[in-house]
Amino acid sequence: MRSHKTILISLLLPKQTQTSMSLLILSPTRETDSWVKAIREEDSSIPIAVYSERTNLSEIDFVLTWNHPYGVFEKFPNLKCISSMGAGVDYLLKDPDLPLNVPITRIVDPELSKTMFEFILSLLLNQMRGLSHFKQLQLLNQWKPKMYKRIEDVRVGIMGLGVIGSYVAERLMNLGFSVHAWAQSEKPNSKAEVFVGLNQLKSFMQKSDFLVCLLPSTPATRAFLNKETLSMLPAGAILINVARGDILVENDLIEMLDSGHIEAASLDVFWQEPLPATHPFWEHEKIDITPHVASLTNPKTVAPQIVENYWRMKKGDACLNEVSKEKGY
Repeated sequence: MRSHKTILISLLLPKQTQTSMSLLILSPTRETDSWVKAIREEDSSIPIAVYSERTNLSEIDFVLTWNHPYGVFEKFPNLKCISSMGAGVDYLLKDPDLPLNVPITRIVDPELSKTMFEFILSLLLNQMRGLSHFKQLQLLNQWKPKMYKRIEDVRVGIMGLGVIGSYVAERLMNLGFSVHAWAQSEKPNSKAEVFVGLNQLKSFMQKSDFLVCLLPSTPATRAFLNKETLSMLPAGAILINVARGDILVENDLIEMLDSGHIEAASLDVFWQEPLPATHPFWEHEKIDITPHVASLTNPKTVAPQIVENYWRMKKGDACLNEVSKEKGY
């Protein structure tokens, strides 16, 4: 239902402003029905359109999008705000034709942090207990018990201490995990030990039995996990990448796995998605693959902030969770 604040804002707006422009959903790779439903349930007064070749784009001033076709925003003469459907915006910022004067917002939702934590915890326990290993033995009809690792036996290093990374670190610590983190700036409020900047990267990596990557994709982080940085990990370390695929140099990971320096990897994100059928990751026995499902946005839980930003945009106010195009997040 619409909040009293939203109703008041809409009443104060000129009638022409309320009806002449629309919110457009542009998502070639995601279904849109649940988004339309969630936004309409939150505020039925907002005109909503779904992108098609027949859409009158001059009537659109707010776009909610994921994996848009590059250059498409040049077709929107009255665009005033672009909202990502998720926490990530790297796909938006890579568009060379992105309008420079249009603000970009991202989703910040406690539900995303919670589901990401649950996913990372499941990957940690899977690797610690050797469940993927035993699944391979099952397919070979082989009964070979193997000792497992306990929570108190491992050190978890988290790369990236933003909203999601901080939540994951705290929840893992509450379960008894030894957690430390690496960030590009000081994090004085973190409960975990924090290593900062390139000068402290090696010290951070050397004590990471599990490396969990939660970095944003920016020019500074692309190809950041490569042979040089991965070799800083202790022998037998395990990599979990649930951030962005372009942070990891894929061929370097294969080399580190084949040499035995890295024991295993759980990967949810890739340079090219969907992962090509001929990609060597599919057949690699030390790699577990999931199809970018670590933390999916729930339209119902994020509809309120989309509606809030829509009316903020209408008033000319700053939107919630606006992205810095310089920082990339």
